[in-house]
Amino acid sequence: MTTARAKKAFLFTTAAASLLLVAGCGQGQNPSSASSSATTPSASQGPSDSSSASGPASATGSASGTPSAGPGLCKSPSLTPSVDSTGGGAAGSVYQKLILTNSGTTPCILKGYPGVSLVNAPTGGPIGAPADRDTSKAPVELLLKPGDSGTAVLRYTQAGLYPDCTKAAATGFRIYPPEDTGSVFLAQKREACSNTSIKLLTIEAFQAS
Repeated sequence: MTTARAKKAFLFTTAAASLLLVAGCGQGQNPSSASSSATTPSASQGPSDSSSASGPASATGSASGTPSAGPGLCKSPSLTPSVDSTGGGAAGSVYQKLILTNSGTTPCILKGYPGVSLVNAPTGGPIGAPADRDTSKAPVELLLKPGDSGTAVLRYTQAGLYPDCTKAAATGFRIYPPEDTGSVFLAQKREACSNTSIKLLTIEAFQAS
């Protein structure tokens, strides 16, 4: 009797274990199928989002054109210097209008302060200190067509007013246009001071002629 009960119990346990195994396999497949159905919509949305984002970018690229280049800065090879000495003088100073004329074939922009130094030859080095900037007038942008000019007031103070001046003869001015490393020479005999501590020159910003 004990042996029969033991056999029945064993068969019942085996059957129960088989049912649990089948149920477990069924439950294991459901999350997989649910995950597959959940990810399908997002995969179909991908190309739609990508195409809508790329559309405006390509439209903007085709609509935008390359901007045309405007006139460049006036450079020394296309500028001719001259001077108007009718400005007069006061208290040992001489005022002149320093003029740069566009002698090139294309328009250019002149804006800012020129660099000015006294020199003893067209290719000579500067004598003494370069011109200080006079900021009483703000720089203006000048569009110089071929033949047009810009002027800047240059003040020269007599070297003899400075007892400590080590005098040196100058034959003219070396002039650097704004933002240019090249220069032009303007013949003007002046007495200079080789002392760099003495400032004989001041220069204003270019204005319309």
